[in-house]
Amino acid sequence: MSDAQLVLAPAPQQRRKGDGDAGEFPPLLRQIKGQQLLARRRGWYAVGMAVNALALAGIVWAVLAVGDSWWTLLLAVPFALFSTRSGFYGHDAGHSQVAATRRVNRLLGLFHGNLLLGMSSAWWNDKHNRHHANPNHIDKDPDVGEGVMVWTQNQAEKREGFARWLTRNQAWLFFPLLLLEGIALKVASVQMVISSDGWEREKRGRMVEGLLLVLHFAAYVTLLAVAMSPGKAVLFALIHQGLFGLHLGSVFAPNHKGMEMPTSDGERWGHLRRQVLTSRNVRGGPVTDWIMGGLNYQIEHHLFPSMPRPHLRLAQPLVRHYCREIGVRYTETGVIDSYRQALAHMHSVGAPLREGKRTERAGRA
Repeated sequence: MSDAQLVLAPAPQQRRKGDGDAGEFPPLLRQIKGQQLLARRRGWYAVGMAVNALALAGIVWAVLAVGDSWWTLLLAVPFALFSTRSGFYGHDAGHSQVAATRRVNRLLGLFHGNLLLGMSSAWWNDKHNRHHANPNHIDKDPDVGEGVMVWTQNQAEKREGFARWLTRNQAWLFFPLLLLEGIALKVASVQMVISSDGWEREKRGRMVEGLLLVLHFAAYVTLLAVAMSPGKAVLFALIHQGLFGLHLGSVFAPNHKGMEMPTSDGERWGHLRRQVLTSRNVRGGPVTDWIMGGLNYQIEHHLFPSMPRPHLRLAQPLVRHYCREIGVRYTETGVIDSYRQALAHMHSVGAPLREGKRTERAGRA
């Protein structure tokens, strides 16, 4: 299907009384279904996953072939790149974009997440689905909850000690901290699998997840131990996991940071406004699409999470046109500007703490 085949249907002329903005999404959904943009692309995914698996296998072979040499450390770079690709395929499977059945998507998620990455697919899906249900919602979206970083000035005011210093400087520290994201994801996955609550709720599923995590870590450690000396092995792992976390975090960073942040006391938006007003698209061509795993079409992905990745680009002009017709702001920017906006938001969150620090210093003087 090409862009020329898309029919940009007009927006509805009137809504039923009492619908509010809840009646805005169904007409768009009918257009999307009419263009077959929710249809599965099994062949596209099969080829992509096979190529990714072969690339990872080739890198593993190269690590063993080069052996205990400083040149081996260079292979950590493509290893991180294609590890992130595995994360994208696991993400798509978690949204049921790949296969028609839940079981097959679950198996694909276990393969790409638990086995290839050492990251629990069940933990990721639970967290990510809560994000999709209420993106950027201060009380309901785990991605904007209080953690290492905070996303509102109300959250910032509660910080004490080292966390307060971190918040004052979080815009500058954001990318360096992403180097730890790959390790943090693994730690959170292991914690979820071994938690007593997890075993009680779904014992068999946690056993499978745990076994695959053990296989991943055993294979990873064995590969590095066989191929190189302990010092080089540790350095290789740090480079690989650091770049993996940086790449993955850099893809997700521009999507929502600095966009609308609804609260429990705020407007009750319908599905379309809740997803569109809190999301930002990143412009680019095939290279951007590949590097960002299609998540640069964040608005389309949030509106239609089960839409196969190659269809997001095709849906974009239809969604953008529809939003313009009904008067809903559709945000799209370049790669650099998307990071500028995200970092500017993080910087503004820490502004009161920086001002308070300056006032404190002036008082001492």
